[in-house]
Amino acid sequence: MKRIVLIEDYELVRNTYKEMINSTEDFEVVGDFESCEIAIPKLDELQPDILFMDINLSGMNGIEGIKIIKKQFPQLAIIVVTVNEESNYVFEALCAGAVGYITKVSGKQKILEALVQLDQGGAPMSIKIARMVVESFQEKKLNELSDRENEVVTLLAKGKSYAAIGEELNVSINTIKTHARNIYEKLHVTSKNEVIKVYNAVRNK
Repeated sequence: MKRIVLIEDYELVRNTYKEMINSTEDFEVVGDFESCEIAIPKLDELQPDILFMDINLSGMNGIEGIKIIKKQFPQLAIIVVTVNEESNYVFEALCAGAVGYITKVSGKQKILEALVQLDQGGAPMSIKIARMVVESFQEKKLNELSDRENEVVTLLAKGKSYAAIGEELNVSINTIKTHARNIYEKLHVTSKNEVIKVYNAVRNK
């Protein structure tokens, strides 16, 4: 049975999560706390496998808590459960060491789904958060393209053929094909349609 610790400053929410988790056969809440300051000294004794925690906590916030906890317990899987959907919170939490990020508006059932996903080797995230992470990754990859490669991508997104792009940029079609291969490799895609999909996803945010 996997051991769970909760850090959530709203007692009602904390008790709801605890009741849900304890109703399962594979997971058990072994500790629940209202703050990082109270929880962290107890973790060595409790030896949890998974930690659910909010970000907006009184005293030490969740981001700082994650950093400290991961330094002391690097194998502990931390899932953020919060109302915050802003990208800076998401990326700070993931960079600090959280393996999942779900929002409270996703519903209580998402807590149980997150446990199952994590147990199966996944990284539980709300749909909106997962999309945000993917788009950020794609945007980073687009930013790594050269100026010429970005020109090619922009023209591809406008529906132009390799030949038309070569004519517009005054280079051979083979040069455009070489640029295309480099773009595919950098964006981790395998077709023109995938390139256009990545471009549109990032540019239309």
